[in-house]
Amino acid sequence: MLTTGLPPAVAARVVADVVAYYGETVEEFVRRRHGELRGRQHRNAEIWGVIADELAARPFAAEALSERQLRRIVYG
Repeated sequence: MLTTGLPPAVAARVVADVVAYYGETVEEFVRRRHGELRGRQHRNAEIWGVIADELAARPFAAEALSERQLRRIVYG
């Protein structure tokens, strides 16, 4: 039963996108969000707090990471 009104191919693509988004590891998420926020001209001093807050709300089991740990994920 199709409840969205979307064609099956579009619905399948939406589901695949959502699964991929929530399937990111902590490291993948941190790197992606850092790049997105830098691309929007945010400064690192602001970015680390935003990422830490977002990690707390993500559906993967992520321990609280310090700003230093976040920087090490991005910069090595």
